[in-house]
Amino acid sequence: MDDRVVITGIGMVTAVGRDRESTWNAVKAGRNGVSKLCGMPGIPDGLLLGATIDEVGHDRYGDRNFPIALAAAREALDDSRLDLKRVDRSRIAHSYGTCGGPTPWMAEEYARRDGTTQIKPWWENLLYSAVPTRVANRLGIYGPRMVNSTACATGSIATINGMRAILDGQCDVAFVGSAQTLHPILSAGFYNMRVLANADDPASACRPFDVNRTGFVMGEGAATLVLERLSSARARGASIYAEILGGSLMSDSTHVTDLSADSRPLTHLLDRTLRKSNLVPSDVAYINAHGTGTKQNDAMETRGIRAAFGAAANRLCVSTIKANLGHLVNAAGAVELAITAMALRDGFAPPTVNLTHPDPDCDLDCVPLIGRRRALEHAVKISIAFGGHLAAIALRRWSGAGERCEPAPAAVLRMAA
Repeated sequence: MDDRVVITGIGMVTAVGRDRESTWNAVKAGRNGVSKLCGMPGIPDGLLLGATIDEVGHDRYGDRNFPIALAAAREALDDSRLDLKRVDRSRIAHSYGTCGGPTPWMAEEYARRDGTTQIKPWWENLLYSAVPTRVANRLGIYGPRMVNSTACATGSIATINGMRAILDGQCDVAFVGSAQTLHPILSAGFYNMRVLANADDPASACRPFDVNRTGFVMGEGAATLVLERLSSARARGASIYAEILGGSLMSDSTHVTDLSADSRPLTHLLDRTLRKSNLVPSDVAYINAHGTGTKQNDAMETRGIRAAFGAAANRLCVSTIKANLGHLVNAAGAVELAITAMALRDGFAPPTVNLTHPDPDCDLDCVPLIGRRRALEHAVKISIAFGGHLAAIALRRWSGAGERCEPAPAAVLRMAA
């Protein structure tokens, strides 16, 4: 059994593109999908900003997550060229995450809005598994199903779970990803926490790593990645984006929303991810950061990267796409991992838009304003979530031969025992 896992398909739906390539082209060009939010029940028009997918309506259960999740899954399936009629579909897993469906009172509002008296079933309103189950059923895949909802790390954790299912022999293929649309409770919660950016010009509101940053803007989107055992992918002649070298999970127990001031949990996470992936810090050329644009996150993330990578941090390109697409919360990890795989494919580090005055406390090369062509062999995606969830995934560009590098010496752990 060939215990290597590769990415053979990607599908995306975001505010800047309704498919994989249009989203990637917008990200490369630094295009922005942020505008003033209007028409959200209970929230005054223009009070909040967001990067929304306006043409996506509610399905018959009052949910907007399912349509974009299904669209991303279908694109990923088409991109992978996997013929479901010719494979054992009980060997295909689905690992997916999203937030719970609308609350019952919201379902009632939707029912009144469309002129009906139908109240949506409680299981479609509250179960976190509702959207993932419906997507897997629609695709007709019958392998293991794994559902998680771990805030901003959801998509990354879903990917690691899918990778582990392949390595454990439970399946040969795993559809992994996450989806997020906006609704009043989520939006009001972030507003009351005072973590949202605002500005007269919506496009310039979110400014990650900038000295004038004030927070993030919310976003909508979905991504699905097809993970596959390398032997399976080679046997059917699949095209490959990248190899997943390793992924690690940890937690920061400081507070449900605050992070450790010394960044030691993140440093430990990155050290562990490098070791699992047989990499040393100098091997990595690009990091797709969590990069929310909040004062705390960006400075803490910078410290953690510097502590883990040492002198090699000065040669890294580090960027975030949250100023383009908004903070996708549950969908952030999957969409940003997909962007990271495409950055490796094309040898292009995407820009951090709106970064005009870099914060001295965020002193990495954060690729300000304009993306950069660069030979990228290895990359790392970082996710940092409310609740203390930390995740990191290391990718290797697929060159054709795809031979793994010789195992590197174990990185020295920088976190005290």
